[in-house]
Amino acid sequence: MIRVLCLAIGYAFGLFQTSYIIGRMHGIDIRNYGSGNAGTTNMMRTLGRKAGLLTFAGDCLKCVLAVVLVRLLFAGSYRDMLPLLSFYAAAGVILGHNFPFYLGFRGGKGIAATAGLVFSLNPLMTILGLLTFFGTLYLTHYVSLGSLLVYVGIMIELPILGQLGYFGMSQAHLNEMYIIAFLLAALAFWKHRENIKRLRNGTERKTYLSKKKPKI
Repeated sequence: MIRVLCLAIGYAFGLFQTSYIIGRMHGIDIRNYGSGNAGTTNMMRTLGRKAGLLTFAGDCLKCVLAVVLVRLLFAGSYRDMLPLLSFYAAAGVILGHNFPFYLGFRGGKGIAATAGLVFSLNPLMTILGLLTFFGTLYLTHYVSLGSLLVYVGIMIELPILGQLGYFGMSQAHLNEMYIIAFLLAALAFWKHRENIKRLRNGTERKTYLSKKKPKI
């Protein structure tokens, strides 16, 4: 029951659709523009960098806030499994972001919310995630590839830290957390299935860190 409650708390936070709200402030439904995704990259390409950065900040922050709330609520009674409950809350945020019921279950892909999960988990994972994403973006200019590689990193780093005792939980709770991480990674790859096709075909749209695209 406690797991379902944490998942529900996260889902409620995930329903705050930053890109949709900012888009409506500009008189548009972001899901009808560009890639149709209610996320950071589409906002940046449609309404500019400021809108994109605000979207990322909002989607990341809602995950952090959900995790903080769960920790405040259950730190005393469920201390032995608090990281796992935090993971459930973060998973709920990602589900709420990706599948908001009041928008016909058409949301984003959960990457910025995942960043909030990583920020809440471990400083080392945060640093590695940032290096992975921005390193990939700098070298390839593919946001989607950087996002997916971050999930690959999570699947490698999480079990290592868990088995080293960082999370302070029983093996059963650790295994449960690993399963949730795997399911979230699978969801991310599924949400990016069209991006993966375009990456394989060489037709994926590039995003440049500089204002002007470099001359070829």
